[in-house]
Amino acid sequence: MTAGKPAYYVTTPIYYVNDVPHIGHAYTTLACDVLARFKRLDGYRVHFLTGTDEHGQKVEQSAEKAGIDPQSFTDRVSQNFRDLSKLMNFSNDDFIRTTEERHKRSCQELWRKLVEAGDIYLGSYAGWYAVRDEAYYAESELEDGPDGRKIAPSGAECEWVEEESYFFRLSAWGDRLLKLYEEQPDFVLPAGRRNEVMSFVKGGLKDLSISRTTFGWGVPVPDAPGHIMYVWIDALTNYITAVGYPDTDAENFKTFWPADVHMVGKDILRFHAVYWPAFLMAAGVPTPKRVFAHGWWTNEGEKISKTVGNVIAPADLVERYGLDQVRYFLLREVPFGNDGDFSNKAIIGRMNYDLANQFGNLAQRVLSMIAKNCDAKVPQPQAFEPEDEDLLRATALLLQDVRADMDRQQFHQALTKIWKVVSAANSYIDHAAPWTLKKTDPARMATVLYVLAESIRQLAIITQPVMPDAMATMLDQLSIDPSERDFACLERQLKPGAPLPKPEPIFPRFVEEEA
Repeated sequence: MTAGKPAYYVTTPIYYVNDVPHIGHAYTTLACDVLARFKRLDGYRVHFLTGTDEHGQKVEQSAEKAGIDPQSFTDRVSQNFRDLSKLMNFSNDDFIRTTEERHKRSCQELWRKLVEAGDIYLGSYAGWYAVRDEAYYAESELEDGPDGRKIAPSGAECEWVEEESYFFRLSAWGDRLLKLYEEQPDFVLPAGRRNEVMSFVKGGLKDLSISRTTFGWGVPVPDAPGHIMYVWIDALTNYITAVGYPDTDAENFKTFWPADVHMVGKDILRFHAVYWPAFLMAAGVPTPKRVFAHGWWTNEGEKISKTVGNVIAPADLVERYGLDQVRYFLLREVPFGNDGDFSNKAIIGRMNYDLANQFGNLAQRVLSMIAKNCDAKVPQPQAFEPEDEDLLRATALLLQDVRADMDRQQFHQALTKIWKVVSAANSYIDHAAPWTLKKTDPARMATVLYVLAESIRQLAIITQPVMPDAMATMLDQLSIDPSERDFACLERQLKPGAPLPKPEPIFPRFVEEEA
C-alpha cells in the first residue's frame, strides 16, 4: 500500500453477458466511477472493479444457438461491457470475468471453506424453474399460460425441475445477519432498502440450493463430479477474487478487503445483503462495509423493456447529447437510490439551464472579460471586500459538504450543493458588475474577476469526478497544470499574472433539430 494513503474499494455488480449494455448498466458503473475518481482526487488509493458474469444455462444455450462453444461466445459478448467502459469514460482498475482461472480457484476455495464449516450439505431440489431468469419460483407466484405452461411474474416460461443439489445452510444465519444490520446500520443503504432486507430475514430464511447438475457451463464443485456451482456462489465471489482471494495474506487483499461499497440495482439487493454476508461469515472472511441499492429508470414514464422496444442505449445518448452532459444528468436528475424517469425534455433542460446558462456562461463571461481587460492574464487582486470573502468562503467550504454526500452516495445532493455555489457566483458577478467597474474602478474590477476565476477553479476541481473531460477543459482555460488538480490543491490560489489561453465555450446550448 502506498505509504500514508488510505484505501478505497468500490465494485459494480458483474453484468450478465446475455444482456446488451443499457442505461441501467451505465448508471450503476457511472456511480462507482464518480466515487472512484472522487476518492483518488481526495488522496485515496482506489480499486474500482467491474466485470461480467459468464456462466449458466442461458449462456450455454445461447452459445449452442450461435453455433460456437460457450467460451468463444462469452469472449465475444463480454467485450460489449468493456466497450461501455470506454464509451462512458469509466476509470475501472480491473475488469473481472467469471471464466478466468483466478476466479475458478477463488470460488472453489470458498466452497471448501463452507464445507469445512459444516454449512454445505447434499440434498435434492424440486421446483418451478425459468431458464431465462435463471430463477426458481413458488407455485403461488406463477400464472397459467395459454398452452397450459407455467409463466413466471417476469413473463418467462417455467419448467418443473428435480435434481440432486448441494445446499447452503442459510436458515442458520438469520440471527447473525440481523446482528450485522444492527451493529452496522449503514450496511444497507438507502434506509428504506435496509428495512426491506431486515423484514425479509426476520420472516425466516430457507436453505439455499447452490449447485446444478442439469447443465455443465460453470465452475466445477470440488470433489463432486457432475455438479457445477450455481450463480450465488459463482457470481458473488468475484468481489474477493479481484483482490487476491484465497491468498488472504496478499498485499491487495489486506489493503482493499473488506470492500467499502458494493453498488447494485435494487433487484439484486437480497443476494448481496443476505446471501453474500452469510457466505463470508461462514467462511471466516470479513463482510463488506456497505451494499448500496439504487433505483431503476423508466423512459418517458414507461417501464423499459425489450418487448416495448424502448431500451435506452448509452451510445445513442452520448452521441446525441455529449458524454459529460449525460453523466451529469444521470446523477443530478434523481435522488440516488430512488427510481427515475429519463425524458428528452429533462436532459435538455439540465443541459441548457444548469450547464450552458449557469456554469458554462459563468466561465465564459469571466474568462472573456479577463482576456479583454486584464491582458489575458490572471488579474492582480486588491484587498478583498466582505462580498468577495463570502464567495471565497462558500467555495472553500464546498469540499467538506460534497465529501459528506459522496460518502453516503448522495450524488444528487453533492451536485445540488456545487450548483448552489455556481448560482452564488452568478449573483456575485451580476451584483459586482465588473463591466461597469472597468470604467469607474479598474482595480476593483480586477479583484472581482480574480475572485470569480478562483471560484471557477475550485468548482471545476470538485466537479471533475462527474464531468472529467469538460472540467479538464475548464481547468486548461485557467492554465492549471494537470499535476495541480487534486483536492489538496484547493488550498492554493490562482497566481496573479499567469497567462491564460483564449477562452472557448464548454457547454453549448442544445437546440432540438426540427423534424
